Amino acid sequence: MPLFTADALILRTYRLGEADRIVVFLTRDRGKKRGVAKNARQSRRRFGGALEPMTCGRVGYLEKEHRALVFLHYVEPTRSPLATSSADALGYVSYFAELIDEWAQEADPNETLYRLGVSVTEALVTGVPAAPLARYFEYWLLRLQGVYQPSPELSDDALAFLDAARTASPSALREVTVSRRVLAELEMAHRVQITQHLEKDLKSVRVLREMGRLT
Repeated sequence: MPLFTADALILRTYRLGEADRIVVFLTRDRGKKRGVAKNARQSRRRFGGALEPMTCGRVGYLEKEHRALVFLHYVEPTRSPLATSSADALGYVSYFAELIDEWAQEADPNETLYRLGVSVTEALVTGVPAAPLARYFEYWLLRLQGVYQPSPELSDDALAFLDAARTASPSALREVTVSRRVLAELEMAHRVQITQHLEKDLKSVRVLREMGRLT
């Protein structure tokens, strides 16, 4: 089996047997992959915190033709959301990862989506407020997938935030002033479109609501 290396974004993991984990990750150039991380549950020394959602890094994996699962050889993290001490930011990590996982297609390269995810992680780690970042992320995710529909009911303040989001990087959001009312307005508008497109509610949305992060 050939060894592939790629820049990647970890999206989620789940148990496989007593010792292993399945890792879902989005690569920059080869799309979404699912791989087996051997002994990831029994020994943290091998992967440590590198398998946390929204971790950016360099991965090495073995891939056999016609096999759905690759073998994850290593993950070398370059940026991790665990670097932030903000409980509010950490609360949104699974939400961002779940949205990317839902939109990314298996083995279908989508560098733009990958770069959006990496830039959001960078913004979280450097202290950009999580709620405005979430509205920015939702807006761009819907736009990139070609399903964003501007609502005629949005207030002028909400439209002003989206206008700023069109030209600002995620890290530049720290300079954008936006009220909690506007964030709640955009949250509801985006959630309707996301739910309609995915035809289901996200698990992470329920968790955020229970944590008081969403209305």
